[in-house]
Amino acid sequence: MWDFSWYTMTLPGEPYHDLQARFAEAVERGYNTIRICAMPFLLFTAEGRRPGPLQFGSLGSIGQRTRWYNCRGGAELDGHARLLELFRQAKAHGCYIMLSSWEYQQSPSFLAHPALRDELAAIAPEDRFMAIAGSLNQLIRFVKEAGYGEQIVYAELHNEVEFGQLTAVGTAQGIDAGDVPGLVAAMQPYIEEAAGYLRAAHPDVLITASYTLNEAYPKAYVARNLQVAHFHLYIKGVLNELTAAAGLDDPLLPFPGEFVTSILREDAPPFAEWTLPAGQEWRMEGNPVGLRLLYLHDWVDPEQWDLFLYDRYSAHKLAMLQKADLRFEETHEWAAKVGIPVVIGEGYVGYTPLLAGFEEGPVGKFIAEYALRKGMQLGFWGMTLCSNCAPHHPFWSDTAWQQKWNNFILNS
Repeated sequence: MWDFSWYTMTLPGEPYHDLQARFAEAVERGYNTIRICAMPFLLFTAEGRRPGPLQFGSLGSIGQRTRWYNCRGGAELDGHARLLELFRQAKAHGCYIMLSSWEYQQSPSFLAHPALRDELAAIAPEDRFMAIAGSLNQLIRFVKEAGYGEQIVYAELHNEVEFGQLTAVGTAQGIDAGDVPGLVAAMQPYIEEAAGYLRAAHPDVLITASYTLNEAYPKAYVARNLQVAHFHLYIKGVLNELTAAAGLDDPLLPFPGEFVTSILREDAPPFAEWTLPAGQEWRMEGNPVGLRLLYLHDWVDPEQWDLFLYDRYSAHKLAMLQKADLRFEETHEWAAKVGIPVVIGEGYVGYTPLLAGFEEGPVGKFIAEYALRKGMQLGFWGMTLCSNCAPHHPFWSDTAWQQKWNNFILNS
C-alpha cells in the first residue's frame, strides 16, 4: 500500500523519488499490485484535467516520527505526468494498480495551499460521492487513453468511507458520529449512485468502495452494486488498551495525562507548545487523525510503547484472533452470497509510531500471518501483507518475510 506517499514523498532522498527502483524492489519482494490514493479530485474535475502543477507542503515539525505524515514538503509535481509514470513503471514491471482516493481524509493536509481542500469541504455532503466519481471517471479515461487501462485491477470510490468527511451525509441526518452502522447505512444510496455512474462509464473496469471491518455492522448496509468486496481489518485489541490509557478516545480527558507522560521521550515538548505553524491550522481540519495521536507518535519512547504492548498482549491475544476469524468469515459469507471476490486492502494490528517495532516484530508478524492464512483459506482474491510494509516504512527492509508471504498468497 503506497497510499498518498507515492506523491507526497518525492524529493531527493525520500522513498518515492525513484519509482522505477521502488517497483523493482516490490517485484523482488513478490508483490504484483500497488494500492494508491490516485488523487482524482486533485488532478481532475468532472469535465477534465485541472491545469497547472501540484505544490506540496507538510505539517512542519509535526508528524516527523509518524507513519505517512513524515514528508518533507516543498515538492512541485506535474501530477498527471506522475500518474502516468506510475502506470508506465507498473506495466514495465508486470504490476497492477488499485485506484482509490484519500481526499476526504488525509491527503489534502499535504498540499502547499488550502484551495483544493476548501473546494472539497465546500461540496454539500450529499454531493461528495458523485464529485469524487466525476473526477475518478476522468482519471480512468486519462489512464486508458495513455494505453494503461489493463493495469487497473479495480477502482475504489474512496478509502474507508465510514471514517472521514463522507460521513457528513449521515451526521447531517442526525446520526451520531460514533454510530458506524448508522453511518454506513446512511451512505449506502449515495455510494450506489456513484458506483453505478462509474460502472456505466467504464464497464470494463471493476468498481467498488473501501470499507473496514474494524467495527461490526450488517453487510446489508454496504452498497449493493459493488464488484469487489474491498475491506480493511485493523484488529487493534491490545493497541486499543494503549490508546484508551493515553486518553485518545475521550477528548474531554486532559492530555497528556499521567500514562502518556510516563512513556514520552525526555525531550518531549509540552503539548500546548507543539502546534502547527501559524496559518497552517487548516491542514488538520477534517482529518480523522487528531493532533493528540500525532503528538503521541512523535514523542513517545518507542521502546516504552512496544513494552506496553508486549506486556499486555496476552490478555488480548484470543480476542484478537477471534476478531480476525469472525470478521473474515462474515465477509466471506456475505460476498459469496452476492457473488463478488474479497480483497483485504489494509491491516492488521493498527496505526503505530514510525520507530516502534511491534507490528514488524514477532507478535505483529504472527497476527498478520494468522490473518493471511485465514483469508487464503476462505479463498480471498487478494490480501495485503501488512499496511506497514511499503517503501516508507522500516518493515520494507524485511525482504525475506515479504517474499515468503507473497509466495504463500500467490500459491494458495
